[in-house]
Amino acid sequence: MVEPERRTLAAPIAARKRLALPALWLAVLALPCSGAENAPGGYRNPDWPQAWFEPMKTASELGITTFSQSPVLDGKGLPPVAERLPDDPVVATPLAKNGVYGGTANITFTEWLTFPNVEPPLSISADMRTFLPNLAERWEISEDGRAVTLWLRAGIKWSDGVPLSSDDFLFVFNDLFLNKEYAPVTDRNMVGGRAVKIDELTFRYEFAQPHPLFVNLLAQYGNFLVAPKHYYRNFHPAFVPHEVLRERISEAGFTSWMQYIGECRRGRIEQSAEAPTLDAHRMVSRTPRLIRYERNPYYFKIDPQGRQLPYIDAVESLDVTNKQLLTAMASTGQLDFSSYEMRTQDIPLLKLGERTGAIKVHVWKRLHSSDVVIQPNFNYDDERLRRLYWDVRFRRALSIAINRQEMNEIIYFGRGTPRQVTAHPTSVFYKPEFADAYAEYAPDRARAMLAEVGLHDVNGDGLREYPDGSPLTITLEFIDWETPKAITLELVASYWRDIGIDLRLKVVDSNLQSARAQAGEMQMTAWHADRVTDILLPLQPDWWVPRRAGWDMAMWNLWARWHQTDGELGEEPPPIMKQLQGWAEEMRTTMDPARRLTLGRQILATHAENVWNFGTVGLAPHPVVVTSRLHGVPATGVWGWDIRWTMASQPSTWYLDDGSASQQIDL
Repeated sequence: MVEPERRTLAAPIAARKRLALPALWLAVLALPCSGAENAPGGYRNPDWPQAWFEPMKTASELGITTFSQSPVLDGKGLPPVAERLPDDPVVATPLAKNGVYGGTANITFTEWLTFPNVEPPLSISADMRTFLPNLAERWEISEDGRAVTLWLRAGIKWSDGVPLSSDDFLFVFNDLFLNKEYAPVTDRNMVGGRAVKIDELTFRYEFAQPHPLFVNLLAQYGNFLVAPKHYYRNFHPAFVPHEVLRERISEAGFTSWMQYIGECRRGRIEQSAEAPTLDAHRMVSRTPRLIRYERNPYYFKIDPQGRQLPYIDAVESLDVTNKQLLTAMASTGQLDFSSYEMRTQDIPLLKLGERTGAIKVHVWKRLHSSDVVIQPNFNYDDERLRRLYWDVRFRRALSIAINRQEMNEIIYFGRGTPRQVTAHPTSVFYKPEFADAYAEYAPDRARAMLAEVGLHDVNGDGLREYPDGSPLTITLEFIDWETPKAITLELVASYWRDIGIDLRLKVVDSNLQSARAQAGEMQMTAWHADRVTDILLPLQPDWWVPRRAGWDMAMWNLWARWHQTDGELGEEPPPIMKQLQGWAEEMRTTMDPARRLTLGRQILATHAENVWNFGTVGLAPHPVVVTSRLHGVPATGVWGWDIRWTMASQPSTWYLDDGSASQQIDL
């Protein structure tokens, strides 16, 4: 943890703008800037295969009758590859060429989220709005919206050869997510639900209320909805005698079975290497500094030539926590893929590294509505600050005091979009006026608003005090992670100081962020605004409605807990918040798309008027750095949680080739 500090800009803003080297600016300004992501039909790119927008074909549909495997599996005593594949394997289409087998890719711990990604029952196409079959070959929503039925592909196996079955989905939903020990507060998307087995490959989710958008979760969150029951039942009290379980968990070094399963499923402990997976690579060893993965010999996808994927044989994942070191490693080709913690302001440096020929810097577009969303804590345990936050004049004043255009030039080379936190432009809920509301730069008007609130500079130090003359200081705690939060917030602090608001910045680690945010102890925090596309917004309108108490949220966790627990915990919210909660629940459960659209826009319009939080700059360029030997990664794409980062670009088809490998096969 970094101790509290008063952080200010090292130089005046105008001077900092002159520090940029002209050559580096030109390199960034020359980057392609496509408007495809704003198309009404969703994100499209003509360079991507059409197959990425359609259900994957199967071997029988394409007439593929013979199958082969990576030579690294030869002599391992495995069953023939045809017996390890599903009954009718699915065919993943590479970007341009079929790849070659072999090699070990080097990445970092955080990059495992994006390389080679995950295998849910459904997947999301590259347009950010179409769901496609994956582990499940088809699905069906009942007419009343209260049931979603899935039919799994026959013959898919876990990495230890055990067949995937309905039981693996029932175990997660019924025995984990509905278990009060494992999940004390049931997620709103699971409340009133249960998973019901029909046969070994067919099951359904049943809900007390209509839940037509549950398929969105099956695609976006779906890998968290399945786990190998045959492995995890050994650590669950429903299947193991209490004394045996306690001894087993203690020997593993944990205090509870919930902690063990949770950490193991997230790949955070040494024992995670023992858990089977459906992904293209399986963990085989884990130390605090290095995780090693090897190809999953039972992976269920093939390429158009009938070769079992993935192409890459192994992955070594390093723990690199220093961001400067990580950027240096990426720019010099020491990491085959690096993107999760790459920042827009790193692009000029990375482009210099590109000149050596060791790397290629692809520039994707972040889907974040705002790279940094500043969140006042309306539930903070200080009545004066709560009253101040609740005054809409104060919130509007802080918002229009932010010079988003200048921020865009300084941090994003003018390639981002100044805006509030609202829907992504591809969303049906999007309206330009929502993004523009109180986003203009008007410091004089902001000063007048603060004076109306009763905040004046009483002692002449340039900073405003409360009406009673006592100091007004706001502390904003944050993790400097994923998006350019530190430099953004430094600028915000300087803008607010110009209107007399004393904002102190405090960098914290993830553990402290989680504890303090959920305990309501932060006066203000910041995160990045994903969950803004049609994939997640109608299910999780968290930026505009107090419906979830989270570690990344600090706006209204007491009101959210009241909602989550039907009033048993938390604090009863004001009428306008209850109205928003009601709209969110109706939006999630209605079977009428027109009504859902109306509700979503009402929620966003209410935010535009009230400015519950402050957006900065969004839809920004995002660097995706690959070495010259890694192929199959698109030059352009969409980056973000809603679409699970790289999932749509078929990471299992990426391959390593330094020029010495066998010739590629054209499609």
